[in-house]
Amino acid sequence: MTRRLILASQSPFRRTLMEHAGLTFRAIAADIDERAIEAELECLSPSPSDTALHLAEAKAQAVSAANPDCLVIGSDQTLSLGARIFHKPADLEAAKAHLTALSGKTHALNSAVVIVADGEVRWRHVSTARLTMRPLSAAFIDRHLARVGDRVLGSVGAYQLEGEGIQLFEAIDGDYFTIIGLPMLPLLAQLREMGAIDA
Repeated sequence: MTRRLILASQSPFRRTLMEHAGLTFRAIAADIDERAIEAELECLSPSPSDTALHLAEAKAQAVSAANPDCLVIGSDQTLSLGARIFHKPADLEAAKAHLTALSGKTHALNSAVVIVADGEVRWRHVSTARLTMRPLSAAFIDRHLARVGDRVLGSVGAYQLEGEGIQLFEAIDGDYFTIIGLPMLPLLAQLREMGAIDA
């Protein structure tokens, strides 16, 4: 019998990616404290990719506990500049600080995806995209944030590539799905291998 799929996420972007791929699934938000998990990991000095994997697994495990007969897909993304991990800005002032720090530099988006069934991790994967932001003046950042407003607060980098955020960049190395936060091609390949979707 094919197991039902659950996406352990409240992200509308991830839900849309899976819907557009023709997958039948339920979306259930995982009730976890991401910052507390990161604090516990701190003594291990994890890489940004490892942090994304731990968070994705925690989400999948939390939802799997109440749905053991399902294949639960957990996903998380970190934005890293060197060893520094960025989180979603709390307000527009924090968004300005993010963009100022990223200006003229190449940062990484590390998108992790994990599949859990019966409380066991069955598969894990991380894809990384590298994005180079063009040098931005403080005046341009102010004008940009005035135009796009609070929408940037839903993104770890304080930008949305599917909107005006594309104007901030001079080079992008990575696929669209990794940038949005769910590496669809490796995920679909794994679901086919597991017999969870039509091969």
